[in-house]
Amino acid sequence: MICAWGSLNAALAAKAATRTIPIVFVNGADPVKSGIVESLNRPGGNMTGGTYDNSGILKKRLEVLCQLVPGATAIGFLNNPTILTSSQNLEDMEAAGRALDRRMPVLNASSEDEINSAFAKAANLRVQALLVGPNPTFTARRAQIVALAARYRIPANYFRRAFCDVGGLSSYAPDFADTERQAGVYIGRILKGEKPADLSVQQPTKFEMVLNLKTAKALGLIIPPTVLALANDVIE
Repeated sequence: MICAWGSLNAALAAKAATRTIPIVFVNGADPVKSGIVESLNRPGGNMTGGTYDNSGILKKRLEVLCQLVPGATAIGFLNNPTILTSSQNLEDMEAAGRALDRRMPVLNASSEDEINSAFAKAANLRVQALLVGPNPTFTARRAQIVALAARYRIPANYFRRAFCDVGGLSSYAPDFADTERQAGVYIGRILKGEKPADLSVQQPTKFEMVLNLKTAKALGLIIPPTVLALANDVIE
């Protein structure tokens, strides 16, 4: 058994290594478009697992941000161009922007210095809000990103609640623990004799919206009661 959790790179590396050893993956990429499996319902081959479904979540995250900052017409998208899912993230972002009639300048960054430069560029472009694209580099640099958003007074939405825990304004994300738990169940079933090809790829069914009221107050934002009512957790 091989567990390839956390990134598309890990899943593709495991697939390249063997076509016989069972592999269970968990990541945010579209497993069909990325070539991991043949289909969600019938994966085929020796791989199955779970997806966080970043593609479907981006539009919902943008909707949340537009509710928090209804006057924002220019919403930046912080993107890491070095990851394998970058092109898919940009495609999803552009579709979401068109659907909600928002201009979404791309701010590329993949390192500490580039993140600093991206926020300076956002200020020069008069970006009114920010959507942070999903990838582990940004999770690792979350304290820096949240601090820059505060410094430049840019309301932002993030892809993990960990950003809100360090002062980020808002997040909308699947229940990662639930997706990983389901993948763990698959590991047990495969070890007992079931085949990965017969186990459909799990998609998230539980989602969590987190709001940080302290940050909202610092930014001068008044969160509508209807949005507060939808939040799973409110940090005060």
